[in-house]
Amino acid sequence: MYHPYFRGKQFELITIRETASVLASSHFLPIIEPVKEALSGIERTLRAVCDAHGKAVVIVNPYHGEHREDGIGISSLLEQGFLANEAIAAGVLLKKDMSVHDAVACYQQHRNHNPALIHAGFTEAKSLANALGSDVAETRHIFLEAHCGKLYRKHFDAPDRVLLRDGFKRRRNADYPFVEEFSDLHITFPEEGMNGFGDFLIVGDDFLESGGPAYAVAIHLTFIDPDKDDAMFIYHFVSTTKDTPTDPAGKFGEALKKLIDLLDSGNSKLLETSAIKEFRELHAKGHFPGLGSVKKLSMKHHIETLADYLS
Repeated sequence: MYHPYFRGKQFELITIRETASVLASSHFLPIIEPVKEALSGIERTLRAVCDAHGKAVVIVNPYHGEHREDGIGISSLLEQGFLANEAIAAGVLLKKDMSVHDAVACYQQHRNHNPALIHAGFTEAKSLANALGSDVAETRHIFLEAHCGKLYRKHFDAPDRVLLRDGFKRRRNADYPFVEEFSDLHITFPEEGMNGFGDFLIVGDDFLESGGPAYAVAIHLTFIDPDKDDAMFIYHFVSTTKDTPTDPAGKFGEALKKLIDLLDSGNSKLLETSAIKEFRELHAKGHFPGLGSVKKLSMKHHIETLADYLS
């Protein structure tokens, strides 16, 4: 049902490993776009998914990162380690600059890996659907909403259709509002003719190799609002200090205090997930775990929040 889209950076992969049992028990299916040359982290992550009896899609022709020009290493990993495991599917990313011939060739190359088509800017919908023929109905179709209108999507009529919406509006950390709407797709996806939905968690679709200096630190946490038809919103807890690139630990402490104060007020509407428990422990200890770990906890909270709502 829910398909979180991860780029294969270190803390994204750690998030998948640490939530593998939640993902599996909730029948959530993560999509992973490998962006780092080393694939050992991807392999460990897929082993964790399989050990938890879950499923995942791994993109074999990434648009971003160090495998953009050649995804042969990813294909080899799937063939050598997961060919007999139906839980791991190959994802074929259909990009704007891709021809119908190349799309079909990539699909056929990974036919033994239960391929899924990820529609992400490709323009020749009718021609591709005709070329695939009866395979259209047998294939999982994952549509990135920003690139796929309803006219495009109608060419791929299949039982397994997923719509991904980027609910995270990226700004400079200092510019985030306190709260804003994230998405209602977890409620409305059937009305879009889909049997599943997805998002880019609290990271967003914009790909950055690494962040710049943290003039401000922000903690992003999603919540379901029962007073607003169960739409999902996101809090941005931003540090008070915003004018210097130094002292990220101090800025994290400022942002974390704002989070804890709201939690303790009883008016936050945040689910008390295991990630929230870890934030509380960090506050009690006065410990800064690093910005990557902060992002990981926010992603874990997002997954646990949707798992609770959809249970």
